Amino acid sequence: MSEIFDFFFGQYKDYSTSDTVLEIIAVIFGFLSVWFSKQNKIWVFPTGMISTSIFVYLLLKWELLGDMMINAYYFIMSVYGWYIWTRKVDATHVTPISETTKKEKTISIYIFLITLVFVFIVYKYFEKWTSWVAYADTLTTAIFFVGMWLMAKRKIENWLFWIAGNIISVPLYFYKGFTFTSFQYLGFTFIAIFGYLAWKKSLDKNL
Repeated sequence: MSEIFDFFFGQYKDYSTSDTVLEIIAVIFGFLSVWFSKQNKIWVFPTGMISTSIFVYLLLKWELLGDMMINAYYFIMSVYGWYIWTRKVDATHVTPISETTKKEKTISIYIFLITLVFVFIVYKYFEKWTSWVAYADTLTTAIFFVGMWLMAKRKIENWLFWIAGNIISVPLYFYKGFTFTSFQYLGFTFIAIFGYLAWKKSLDKNL
């Protein structure tokens, strides 16, 4: 039993209690944020902002620059998304769930490619391009940047990017030694699948 515990949580012996507690709090609010997103509730943004602000602090402290930039971007896009989701398109209706337009698909490609280049430059500048983890970080950062932008625009395709990025992140964060965060992304994967189905049902109903 102790061997299993050490396998999953042994790395936390070297962490301060405050950092471990902060990671758990960030994970809890992260789950709440994704759950509210699945429910199409505006609370996705304030809960997400709490989670990402904590992760920005922790990831900067742990020198995980790609992950830190993802969460900083999430925070900024949460402010933008909060505005978009509450903006009324007419006298009574706010921005609805919709499919990505051709123009938005083009923008998504640009966001993906620009993010790849940007993260690569940052990793090279700080001499962090030292292992396969840097490649994985760069890829997931680009995937999540697109996903977050599409979610802020209330586009159903955002869930497809979350699913792909989450699947990659589960083993990645476990390898990095952040078991709680790895479990968070495992949960995110299932919620994202159900989120896509829920949004698809809502979209089909309103067509």
